[in-house]
Amino acid sequence: MTEQTPTRPRTRKAVIPAAGLGTRFLPATKAMPKEMLPVVDRPAIEYVVAEARRAGLCDVLMITGRNKRALEDHFDRHPALEATLERKGDQKRIDLIRESDLVGDIHYVRQGAALGLGHAVGCARRHVGDQPFAVLLGDDLIGADDDLLVRMIDAQERLGGSVVALMEVPEEAVSSYGVAAVEAVEGTDEVVRVTGLVEKPAREDAPSRLAVIGRYVLSPAVFDVLEETAPGRGGEIQLTDALQTLAEGEGEGYGVHAVVFEGRRYDTGDKLGYLQAVVELGVDHPELGDDLRAWLKGFAAGL
Repeated sequence: MTEQTPTRPRTRKAVIPAAGLGTRFLPATKAMPKEMLPVVDRPAIEYVVAEARRAGLCDVLMITGRNKRALEDHFDRHPALEATLERKGDQKRIDLIRESDLVGDIHYVRQGAALGLGHAVGCARRHVGDQPFAVLLGDDLIGADDDLLVRMIDAQERLGGSVVALMEVPEEAVSSYGVAAVEAVEGTDEVVRVTGLVEKPAREDAPSRLAVIGRYVLSPAVFDVLEETAPGRGGEIQLTDALQTLAEGEGEGYGVHAVVFEGRRYDTGDKLGYLQAVVELGVDHPELGDDLRAWLKGFAAGL
């Protein structure tokens, strides 16, 4: 009998931390969750949920906080609005608002205290159980034509442990990110092994210019590590610190690999990144794109 290689469970669940206060966008976010800021004609968070769905992750858990009720309302049916649109015969807009409810199961749990991304991920333990899971940060939008998350899920299924997404950033930007030291993996150019992680290092202390961006596929081993992880930078429980422990350890669930991403990514948690996302995605919009592109050319010519 031929011996078969044991197969690992494929990632089926997504966790989206969305409990932040959005202070960089005040006063706009005083009463509105930052995740609900519109990017062209839909809130930023909808792009992230749609990305999870395209990757086959239809079971989504959002980690929320106070004043985030708008997120739940958005991903829910609105019978009165639908009835009004039906009376008007406006099927196009009915289809648009129903896109938000057709993303599979969406669940919510509150992060009781603002103790960092690592703490937010730990809040997902009961829902996730003992299976690998994806974490998608709501501030990071990935181009709809990029298959980053699928590539990460494939790598985790093949190699085990956890997988992060890395992107090369300018040297002057490394202090804003978790930065990775990496080494090649024999037999593949698609994936590298992470040997170390430093959270927001000074430029001279950064091990590379490869920054961790907001996509992770994590082994459930991360939960035990997070419980033992002391607060780090900013007094918060840093997911980067837990990943460092996983990278250094051995055994089931340990080890960290990375997919280096070279596609389109927008940091909508930053004002300039948000505006860039609105412009670039607006140019791609099937109804607005041509007119916006023509206007931009005229506007730029006058600068």
